[in-house]
Amino acid sequence: MVINTNMSAQSSARLLMESSSNLSKSLARLSSGSKIVSPEDDVAGQAVATRFEAQLSRIDAASSNLGNAISFSQTQDGFLDKVAGALNRMSELTILAQDATKSDTDRGLYNEEFTTLANYITDLATKDFNGVSLFDGAALDVTIDSEGNTFSMTGIDLSAATYTNAIGTGVDVLTVGNAGLALDAVKAAINQLSADRAGIGANVSRLTSTADQLGVLKDNLTSAKSRITDVDVADESTQYARFNILVQAGTAMLAQANSMPQSVLKLLS
Repeated sequence: MVINTNMSAQSSARLLMESSSNLSKSLARLSSGSKIVSPEDDVAGQAVATRFEAQLSRIDAASSNLGNAISFSQTQDGFLDKVAGALNRMSELTILAQDATKSDTDRGLYNEEFTTLANYITDLATKDFNGVSLFDGAALDVTIDSEGNTFSMTGIDLSAATYTNAIGTGVDVLTVGNAGLALDAVKAAINQLSADRAGIGANVSRLTSTADQLGVLKDNLTSAKSRITDVDVADESTQYARFNILVQAGTAMLAQANSMPQSVLKLLS
């Protein structure tokens, strides 16, 4: 029996320190909801979770870009729907102007409406969306994923010859002959409009599908990140109870170990 070196107390103190450290970590996990409260808890897991978190942020940004692109296309189609109405009426006026029972005065009245509608379409060609022209014909490259890949969204050009031939200066229904020429031009513009609106529909369909795909990817990445970083409360509660008991037991045993050298006094009495 020795009194200078109490190995039992030293060992008990070391074990108590380990149990206290584990108890503190368990408490931190439960209070934060995170399995990784310090990088050394899971070095590789922390690295993977960090990459996932950055990718999720980029996915959110790409989803925002897609939403804006869809809104852009829907705005285009909204205006083109009005253009379709104007062109339909213009085509009707070209037929009315070819009525043999109408006088030139009547055709002049038809032409006034025809010209007003043409000017309306010309004005729509200058509209923009947040400063970006809607109808200048330029294709827009939309970011579609977290890696910066893009989809080229087909542009619509209301200043194209097919449209200007129907709404430009010099197009009128003042005579039967002019009305016939105007009809051909307006019919060509309507055909072009149909193709342009179909292109917008294809753009929206592609962008919507891509947005849905990003949503699924985000769900999967979030789930993967959760498995790495989120604490299982039921399991961790069990560990917390275990470490709490070990700390209490270790404290009691350290007190006992520290009292053992006092038994030497009985030998000296």
